Amino acid sequence: MWREFKQFVARGNVIELAIAVIIGAAFSKIVDSLVEDVIMPLVGIIVGGINLEALQFRVGGAVVLYGNFIQTMVDFLLISIAIFAVIKILNKYHAKKDDEKAEEEQEVSNIELLSEIRDILKRNEENDRRRGKREDPIIRFNRKVK
Repeated sequence: MWREFKQFVARGNVIELAIAVIIGAAFSKIVDSLVEDVIMPLVGIIVGGINLEALQFRVGGAVVLYGNFIQTMVDFLLISIAIFAVIKILNKYHAKKDDEKAEEEQEVSNIELLSEIRDILKRNEENDRRRGKREDPIIRFNRKVK
């Protein structure tokens, strides 16, 4: 059982998950700072400096801080929008890079294919001259066409 546990922990997925949790915690601090220090002051200016955290009501001896809940919901929405925007920008950047790589690979493979066709035609012409024959050329490719 101990051996199985060690194999499970040593697997790449578990280690990658641990790294992701650590990076996620660090990223959470960045996003919290973005929301608290940049976005919320701007929202406060837009809505006239209303502090939602101070909203509350009393029921008997208990204090219900519904303003704190509303503030937490607003924070969540802003964090979600910020993360979505960052991921969308990164995905667009990676997609553009992947498209450029695919175009380069396609250009190279087209050039290689055309060069191969040229070489085959030259070989066939040389063989035909040696034999004294003039036939329709048969082209056989060494690779499959993409």
